[in-house]
Amino acid sequence: TPEARVMMSGDARVRVVVYNRPVDMRKSFQGLRALTKNALNEDPLSGHWFVFINKRGNYLKLLYWSRGGFCLWCKRLEQGLFARDRDREITVMDTLRLHLLIEGIAISDITKRKRFSLKNDATSEVHRV
Repeated sequence: TPEARVMMSGDARVRVVVYNRPVDMRKSFQGLRALTKNALNEDPLSGHWFVFINKRGNYLKLLYWSRGGFCLWCKRLEQGLFARDRDREITVMDTLRLHLLIEGIAISDITKRKRFSLKNDATSEVHRV
């Protein structure tokens, strides 16, 4: 949907933190906020995106803070599972990899080639001569 595309167009500076342990999907804002703080050791107000997946692997919730309130985005697959790294408790990725995860593209099969980038692209200062 157009609304989902706008929401999911995340800034390149946004970190996506995936909690790979199974999560009870009855949890809503407060329960996921507590998991973010206690299990992920992250600040839920940071603006970064926190992803939780249920035990079966077919339901995903994404929690983030935006302009004065928490937002919660959910997706339940009718067929198939979300791929996650069961060997790690936490996986950190960028928004592009999150899109791939949501679309069912195995992240482990992807190799990201090295590209030039300025250190802290969005916050780099222009030096005047």
